[in-house]
Amino acid sequence: MSRIIFCTFLKKNHEGQDYQVYPGKLGKKIYNQISKKAWHKWITKQTILINEKKLNMFDIMHQKEIEKEMKFFLFNESN
Repeated sequence: MSRIIFCTFLKKNHEGQDYQVYPGKLGKKIYNQISKKAWHKWITKQTILINEKKLNMFDIMHQKEIEKEMKFFLFNESN
C-alpha cells in the first residue's frame, strides 16, 4: 500500500516516497512533505542545473550549491 502525504510542493495529497531519498534532517523533511512526483520534478531540474553550471558532484562546494537550489525549488527556502 502506498503512503499518501500532503505534498507541500504540489499543494495536494499525493503518493509519498517509499524511503528517505536524502540523508539527515533535510531528508526527513523531504520524506514527510515531498511526493514522488515532486521529487521526480526536482531530479529533472537538478540534472539541468548540473549540466548548465558544469557542476562537479565530487566538489563539496558544488554539492552545497545543489542542496541550496534543492531547498529553494522544493520548499522556497533561500537558505
